[in-house]
Amino acid sequence: MIGRIAGIVLHRTFDHVLIDVRGVGYVVHISQRTAAGLPAEGEACALFTELLVREDLLQLFGFPTLLEKEWHRMLTSVQGVGAKAAMAILGTLGAEGAGRAIALGDWSAIKAAPGVGPKLAQRVVMELKEKAPAVMAMGGALSTGATVDPGEIVENLPRPSHIPVPGSSATANATAEALSALINLGYGQSEAAAAVAEASGVDAAAPTPALIRAALKLLAPKG
Repeated sequence: MIGRIAGIVLHRTFDHVLIDVRGVGYVVHISQRTAAGLPAEGEACALFTELLVREDLLQLFGFPTLLEKEWHRMLTSVQGVGAKAAMAILGTLGAEGAGRAIALGDWSAIKAAPGVGPKLAQRVVMELKEKAPAVMAMGGALSTGATVDPGEIVENLPRPSHIPVPGSSATANATAEALSALINLGYGQSEAAAAVAEASGVDAAAPTPALIRAALKLLAPKG
């Protein structure tokens, strides 16, 4: 299993990148969102990867964070969602956006991804809504980017840099901490995840205390 690639960008397009790793070129399929954050050709980058193995095909899919990789794995567990469809969802919404949409049951947001129809979007939400809180709770621990270690790159190549990570690790941390706090207060995982997702949708940069307060207001009995 190839879980991570670090090397020099030789060529990049909107859906894949060719990375030279000490003389060996790896084609890594990526989302448009990840492609937009890649460094220029000739510069160093790193991606977490998932290897898809079929009888007649080997494909590498790349992700800027472990959180996005985990959401890709979750999405492909849904019947009818292949690796490319999962990439389309993540490319449209990002890891945190996909988690928020699933937690809220917002299948129309999932449907906005290219190639994802309404029935498939509804299936994604239905099958993953109960599983979403577990991934959201891990968000902070999985949000670190795949940075390049200078020792991994041949000396005469350009100075290594890291791939900019779409979104913010601070956001993932706040979401995970707020979700944990609400569960500790006795709220169910699904209702807590939906409240935190809705609150973070209003203010994506909200720190943990503000996110908890906003989610508690949403969970308070009406009337």
